[in-house]
Amino acid sequence: MSVQLTREQEELVRAKLETGRYGSAGEVVSDALRLLSERDRLLELTRDEVHTKISAGLKSLDEGKGTDGESVLERLDAELDHLERSGHA
Repeated sequence: MSVQLTREQEELVRAKLETGRYGSAGEVVSDALRLLSERDRLLELTRDEVHTKISAGLKSLDEGKGTDGESVLERLDAELDHLERSGHA
């Protein structure tokens, strides 16, 4: 496979090579692809976690365990006031 890099991408590869951390442009690209794959994996985990938490929250609401938004905001305001008075905000 052959890949055409933009000027900016070529400059980035050269800069990485100049650090001495990489021995070739191929190593730079390989590391970049590894990081891209890892990022995609983490994003997928995050999506799954969000979906799980939303499902749990909806279940709690269905069971009547929810808290209305106004109560949450009042509690947050009180916590912020406390932090400001104690010098932590």
